[in-house]
Amino acid sequence: MGIWFTEKQTAHFGITAEILQTHVSEQTAYQKLDMVETAEFGNMLLLDDMVMTTERDEFVYHEMVTHVPLNSHPNPEHVLVVGGGDGGAIREILKHPEVMSATLVEIDGQVVEYSKQYLPTIAGALDDPRVTVEIADGFMHIAESENRYDVIMVDSTEPVGPAVNLFTKGFYEGIKNALKEDGLFVAQTDNPWFQPELVHQAHRDISATFPITKVYTCNIPTYPSGLWTFTLGSKRYDPLQVDESRMKRAIDTKYYTADLHRACFALPKFVDDLTQTTQEEN
Repeated sequence: MGIWFTEKQTAHFGITAEILQTHVSEQTAYQKLDMVETAEFGNMLLLDDMVMTTERDEFVYHEMVTHVPLNSHPNPEHVLVVGGGDGGAIREILKHPEVMSATLVEIDGQVVEYSKQYLPTIAGALDDPRVTVEIADGFMHIAESENRYDVIMVDSTEPVGPAVNLFTKGFYEGIKNALKEDGLFVAQTDNPWFQPELVHQAHRDISATFPITKVYTCNIPTYPSGLWTFTLGSKRYDPLQVDESRMKRAIDTKYYTADLHRACFALPKFVDDLTQTTQEEN
């Protein structure tokens, strides 16, 4: 009988994985960090006992947080990732030839260092010459930036600890200011089964800030419920009005496709209902 880890995704439900060995277990300046090897999903990064990424299924999240917004913008030269210290979003961003610079702002330097060591297939692009890694507060980086980025991706943990401020209307307003006049951004906005109010609130606040706001989904087996949402806010470009040839360019992916780009915005009714804002909330 091996050692088993359970992430309590709610007070009454969790996901369990057999742990073969623990590489790292420490309290950083910001959060509890564990890097473990699992029997089913390979090496797994845990922050505050929540699954952040695994070697086996990471490609889903990282492709969907990057290729949807990058293909929605016609010329994404300067890209920012807030969070994302594992490096997976950066790896996918660099597959786009238009990208001239990719900036990663991660508050916890230990996440970056341990990801390089134990998740090299995910973090391997962090040393690319187009990449700048800043160990800093993403909220403050956004506040200090103006008209700087074409695309911003908020690759955060759930809204606990250092990520709390990354789910606020003020942060989304800061992102709007940090984007160029035709910029767009995307944020991971958790799951509709266990966090419906978070999905609703994020859509409400982003749609109050950006003229084009759309929610899309994907399937990530190690994330709570498996059904995950992203919310995209855009100043000008509609992700459903993308030129077909752009989405069919020869970019190596395992999950994202041109057909899926359109399909992921087709929401189950109970999820679509979360995007509706009542008159009282306006």
